[in-house]
Amino acid sequence: MKRIIVKNLIKDFRIGSVKRQSALQRFVTLFSGVESKKTIRVLDDVSLEVCESEILGIMGDNGSGKSTLLRLIAGILKEDSGQIITNGKIISLINLYASLKDRLTMKDNIFLIGAFFGLGSREIKLKLNEIVKFAGLGQFLDTKVYQFSEGMKQRLVFSVASHSRPDILLLDEIFEVGDHDFKEKSGNRIKELVSEGVSVVLVSHSTEILKKYCDTIVELSCGKITGAVI
Repeated sequence: MKRIIVKNLIKDFRIGSVKRQSALQRFVTLFSGVESKKTIRVLDDVSLEVCESEILGIMGDNGSGKSTLLRLIAGILKEDSGQIITNGKIISLINLYASLKDRLTMKDNIFLIGAFFGLGSREIKLKLNEIVKFAGLGQFLDTKVYQFSEGMKQRLVFSVASHSRPDILLLDEIFEVGDHDFKEKSGNRIKELVSEGVSVVLVSHSTEILKKYCDTIVELSCGKITGAVI
């Protein structure tokens, strides 16, 4: 079964632009609050498919459109033209720590993030020990998250996400932070989920990581897919 189908996707952004102006024009711009805009094409005629139990890797330089593509698949952004079809529950780890509340304890954050990922309170209670054990943070259950290191936060969010019954898992630079052992552990967890039918889209700057985990890798350059790497 095809979990993700992207056809002829185009996405533009309108951004502020500084252009040569006369003194009078600068004065008018300053006091009117209206600035000139220009259109940037971030994704240009992008098409791809991801099947059940497949890991697709996406590589490319900063600004190539990788994170924008994930946000479009996740439904965070709306395409300007083209088509995106998804089948199943999507869990996205694009902004890794966005759902964390620093002044809440780890336990409270697990319930908060779990609810955000579509789990009910009863289901979170049943999975709580498993989530904490995987994250390796059992002694910090009642510790407020502002005291956590970046690596601890990564382990917590990834653990909740991977135990939230995804059909589609979108991961943006998930392996770029954290210690070596947890990178291996989370990689093995992804493989386990894929063996159960989950589809994964993994964005990374590391060609080594993508080749290690992905069935197919595509490269984005200036908003276009330049071809499959493997």
